[in-house]
Amino acid sequence: MTEDDRVAQIEAVLPRRWDVDALRAGASVCVTLAVPFRILAAVVGSDSGGLNALFFVLFVTFFVIGAGCAAWVQRTATPLSHALVTAIGTYLVVEVAFVVVRLARGTDIPWFAIFFTLSVISAAGLVGGFLGSRLQASGFVPSSRR
Repeated sequence: MTEDDRVAQIEAVLPRRWDVDALRAGASVCVTLAVPFRILAAVVGSDSGGLNALFFVLFVTFFVIGAGCAAWVQRTATPLSHALVTAIGTYLVVEVAFVVVRLARGTDIPWFAIFFTLSVISAAGLVGGFLGSRLQASGFVPSSRR
């Protein structure tokens, strides 16, 4: 038995935990659809509370959609894990970029708001995971698997 055969047997027994393509698809949906509303909220500032609330709701909604996309597309039978990793990971990467910009500009960093939004995004990831899981369970499959 060659080493390649042993590696093939190990991979057959222990399938990959993460479907990187699904994580990438979900993160791209989050970045493409949600982040513009985060940028708009930063540009508008705290002067318009109603407009910022609308931007926040849209931001969270698109994280639900992105996490749901990752949960729906994944092929490892772990939709909730994929949804949560997509939502939380994407949010943290985006928020780190905003913190770096604030540090460079010398403005205050709203740590409480960042951690509060992280908890909301985690809940959005969970909702997206349930929605993606329901899509899979009801027989809807991505076009790449038809």
